Amino acid sequence: MARAVLGIIGGSGLYEFEALTDRRWETVSSPFGEPSDQLLFGTFGEQQLVFLPRHGRGHVLPPSEINYRANIDALKRAGVTDVLSLSAVGSFRDDLAPGHFVLVDQFVDRTFARHKSFFGAGCVAHVTFSHPVSARLQDALEEAGRSLGLVMHRGGVYLCMEGPQFSTYAESVLYQSWGCDVIGMTNMPEAKLAREAELPYATVAMVTDYDCWHPDHDSVSVEAIIGVMTANADNARALVTEVAPRLAERPEVDREGGDRALDTAIVTHPDMRDPELLAKLDAVAGRVLG
Repeated sequence: MARAVLGIIGGSGLYEFEALTDRRWETVSSPFGEPSDQLLFGTFGEQQLVFLPRHGRGHVLPPSEINYRANIDALKRAGVTDVLSLSAVGSFRDDLAPGHFVLVDQFVDRTFARHKSFFGAGCVAHVTFSHPVSARLQDALEEAGRSLGLVMHRGGVYLCMEGPQFSTYAESVLYQSWGCDVIGMTNMPEAKLAREAELPYATVAMVTDYDCWHPDHDSVSVEAIIGVMTANADNARALVTEVAPRLAERPEVDREGGDRALDTAIVTHPDMRDPELLAKLDAVAGRVLG
């Protein structure tokens, strides 16, 4: 077993993490641009944590303008070994009610205006992504959530839309007919990039509302969401403090979680690789590019 460094990506309503000791905000530079904010380093008990507010402190970044590549690259450079994503979502199911937490295990990506890979011309890679979420992280989250008395649902499909507008009624009914369970705007390409960076990843989808398919609820509005989001944020902080000690140790190699995803992913011949791109990939892919 190895010591873990837990990375926490905070979504809407989660811009700080006061429970940490030895707290310090630090700038971590990335060759892929500017992360959403500085990273908050600290400890909880003996567990090292690194917290990043996805939208920046004060919620200054809309979903399409978040630099997902810089965020994941910065976490990797900071020594993070595992990533927990805390994300506000709408629900497509009656039994996934506002205030409930869903440990999603699949994604449908409907985004179209975002950089979705660290790789590209000069160094092409194709990672396996059939099972995008770490079962090891989900096990710990489920156990921690239930010990706190939170309503936790294990498994589900997260549809990621581009935003920033909410769905039309036609879109909402369509996504529900596809078998999607929740909808959000931020977990893609975040989860894809975490896999490319060989960081086991899990999402805690925090339900704030029913999407507009629901016949007994009004259209989605920010005002209706904020009250639930505040309560969810408090529960999310409690969940992180409960789960952190359970994840203090991790396997040296967590293949099922994706931390060897690049072993057979890079297809560009070594003689044809672009040195400039390789230099940018030093943190993300340094293990295999060496």
